[in-house]
Amino acid sequence: MEDSIAVVHKRIKDYIIRTPIFESSFLNELLGQKIFFKLESLQKVGAFKARGAINTLLKLKEQGILPREVVAFSSGNHAQGVAWAAKTMGVKATILMDQNSSSLKQQATKSYGANLVITKDRNESEARVQEFTDAGAYFIHPYANPNVIAGQGTACYEALLDIKDDIDAIFVPCGGGGLSSGTFLAAKELSSTSKLIACEPLNANDAAQSLRDGKIFRFPNSPSTIADGVKTLSIAEITFSYLKQFDNFLELTEDEIIYWTQWLIHLLKVNIEPSAALAMAGAFKWLKANKLKNQNILIIISAGNNSREKHKEIWAKDYLSFPPKLNLS
Repeated sequence: MEDSIAVVHKRIKDYIIRTPIFESSFLNELLGQKIFFKLESLQKVGAFKARGAINTLLKLKEQGILPREVVAFSSGNHAQGVAWAAKTMGVKATILMDQNSSSLKQQATKSYGANLVITKDRNESEARVQEFTDAGAYFIHPYANPNVIAGQGTACYEALLDIKDDIDAIFVPCGGGGLSSGTFLAAKELSSTSKLIACEPLNANDAAQSLRDGKIFRFPNSPSTIADGVKTLSIAEITFSYLKQFDNFLELTEDEIIYWTQWLIHLLKVNIEPSAALAMAGAFKWLKANKLKNQNILIIISAGNNSREKHKEIWAKDYLSFPPKLNLS
């Protein structure tokens, strides 16, 4: 039997930050909703990934099998999460990142003391894990691991404990599906009537294609999207099983993602990655399509690690001159 999210939260709570819930009165009034933002951009390593990584190592320690070394592949935030967790637990870490991954995230990963291996592409990163596991390292998969999934779910768990209102819908960005799956588990423990909606870039829609086809779709190479935190090649069987149970799954264009990245940075006054803005882009699309008013909505802001180059890309075009409008009347 897997641990409940409550048990997992108790295990990791002294190692992580209980990130705050923000609201924007301007946005609430503009859209006629009450929107709560769980700011994992203010988490250790600037992303929710710290939760799953530290839970995995703490669970292994409880079982008396804490490894001497771990290995992981990542586009960036999982790399930092594993590197930080390994340093915290006194474990060596080797991280495989492809050459096109964020230079900021590469440097941050090295700053936690990890051995960083740069590969040609994501396929090579995934393939080379085997050589390190053969040498005795424990592989921490970014999402195909129940302990990682449960750790990620503590973000939603905390939010549901801290928000006093009943939540009508929970929106979460989806890459490999680890955060989405953990959010599903947390919601089932604390808010089973909330609708669950995952959000993915149209340009990197392996999960959406998988759900439509009824079988896992895999990109041959990393897709092109500004949301670099969700550029996975495919979801996993375990996350697929959870995503099938979501109430809705939305695909967002690059313009929609950038639009809400700009607006959330402006309104919340914190750094937000395009990957994290997916959830708000999806919420806006859902509200508009269903002509809904007076909804209590939880948005999981997954991360906030933007490089200088990413900031330039985000702000290349001005979207702040065009306030969001639902036109529900």
